[in-house]
Amino acid sequence: MKIARVTLSDRAAAGVYADASGPEIERVAQTFFAEPLEWTRVLLPDDRAALEAALRRLADDDAIPLIVTTGGTGPSPRDITPEATRAVLEKELPGFGEVMRMHSYATVKTAILSRATAGVRGRSLIVNLPGRPSAIGECLPLLAPAIAEALDHIAGFRPRLA
Repeated sequence: MKIARVTLSDRAAAGVYADASGPEIERVAQTFFAEPLEWTRVLLPDDRAALEAALRRLADDDAIPLIVTTGGTGPSPRDITPEATRAVLEKELPGFGEVMRMHSYATVKTAILSRATAGVRGRSLIVNLPGRPSAIGECLPLLAPAIAEALDHIAGFRPRLA
C-alpha cells in the first residue's frame, strides 16, 4: 500500500533539527497495517501554497491512497495545515480531528487547540496529525479502523489491519 507522509516544520525543513514526526508516522503505521507499505516522504516549511501543491500532486498525479500530514495544526500564525488541507479537499471528514482531540484531551488539556481535520480528494484520504511524535503514537492507532473503512469506500481496497 502506498502512503505519503508530509511533515510541516520551518525548522526541520531548514535543517535546524531532524524530522522526528515523519518517521514516527511510519513506525506507528507499520504496527497496524498488515501489508507492506511503500512510503513517499515530503518535508516542507509551514507554507500554505507549498502544502496545497504537494497535496494535489500526491493525490492527483501520484495517486497515493493515504496521505498523512504532521504539524501545523495549532493556533499560531504559521500553523496552516488545516486551511491548506480544506482548500484541496472535495469532502471533509471532521470526525478524525474530533476523535483525536477528544482522546488527547483526557491527558493533555491543550489538545483542544488542535485544528486537525481529514477528508477526501479524488481517491485519496488526507489526514492531519499533530506534530509531536508522542501525539502521533497516541492518535494514529485510534484512526486505523476508520482509515481502512475510508480507503475501502474511496480507493476501492481495504487494507488489512494487524
